[in-house]
Amino acid sequence: MKNAIYAIIACLLFNSNLYSQEISDTKFGKGLVNFTAKDSSFSVKFAPRIQFRSYTSWDYDGENYEDPEQAFLIRRARLKFDGWALTPKLKYKIELGLSNNDIAGASIYTGNAPRYILDAVLKWNFYENFELWAGQTKLPGNVERVISSANLQFIDRSILNSRFNIDRDIGLQLHHKINLGENFVIKEKMALSQGEGRNITVGNIGGLQYTGRIEFLPFGEFENKGDYFQSDLEREQDPKLMLGAVYDFNDNAVKTRSNMGDFMILEDGTIYETDISTIFFDAVFKYNGISFMAEYANREAEDPLAIRTGETNLPDFIVAEGDAFNVQAGYLFDNNYEIAARYSFNEFNEITNLLGREEYTIGASKYIVGHKLKIQADLNYAKQDDVNDYIAFRCGFDFHF
Repeated sequence: MKNAIYAIIACLLFNSNLYSQEISDTKFGKGLVNFTAKDSSFSVKFAPRIQFRSYTSWDYDGENYEDPEQAFLIRRARLKFDGWALTPKLKYKIELGLSNNDIAGASIYTGNAPRYILDAVLKWNFYENFELWAGQTKLPGNVERVISSANLQFIDRSILNSRFNIDRDIGLQLHHKINLGENFVIKEKMALSQGEGRNITVGNIGGLQYTGRIEFLPFGEFENKGDYFQSDLEREQDPKLMLGAVYDFNDNAVKTRSNMGDFMILEDGTIYETDISTIFFDAVFKYNGISFMAEYANREAEDPLAIRTGETNLPDFIVAEGDAFNVQAGYLFDNNYEIAARYSFNEFNEITNLLGREEYTIGASKYIVGHKLKIQADLNYAKQDDVNDYIAFRCGFDFHF
């Protein structure tokens, strides 16, 4: 797989060198390579990106804050290809991850191979407002997760997303849009997936996963799909609102967080299975530089305790049942500086023995070329069930062709 990635990069660089004397009218942020076949049989856009992050944190031991811990990190380094084939109604997207965060998680279920593939999906607009997706990509879950990590107004997503999202999976999706009257729009998204997350090579392990999302846009659609990037970079001239709801059911789930978390492999080598349901409610509002987003999540399992078969009858694994809430808002000034604030909490059911957590975040961003080139920083205060507190200062930049 690694050799294939290197070969792709070499071919693209070689192709760019052949035409290095030509002047391209492509702007920064629109892709490093944009190509359409002369016979209009296909198109391709190649857009690599990197995210650099710096973290400094102070843990609180109950009386004093300890010495700071500091780290530098390439949070994400990705290669993205998209375009269409034969007709603009048949689109594709391929996204490969190169950073440690992206490729970590190798197991016997991924062929003990790094998880390079993030997205590999075809999207076919087969009839009017119906679109069929096939392959591996994000499930239609909470809006914060479906928004690209390149399009965030903070250094990273909230703790609601980190503990409750349903991320990517392999399967089929059906997307549809209804236009009611002059402005009212309803969008429906349904998915049937394998249920164990991305890059699984051994086939279905537990049952299948079923996801449905519905969105209501009472004031019409956002400019340039602004409901799926954070900050009001389009400076909406009229108020725009999106209200969404998600129900996800993972039949005989084998991971501690539906299709995320750890595989629940018992001491005797068998895999524990239990039905897991997840719901989300979210809202996005934008108007004249003001942006607002709120989310609620809940996860329940039929039997959250994967019991050990030994004498102690202690659970080997526990499904992370509970609730979470996240709300954030920002204002974008005319000079493309933004200030933003966020409050998030996770609260787990008592049976899980997991600690709840609250986070308060204030952030600032400078959008040089929108989300394609930006500098960001935020200050984060967190407390965990009154046991542990910490303060973290994070900063970094995004660079996206």
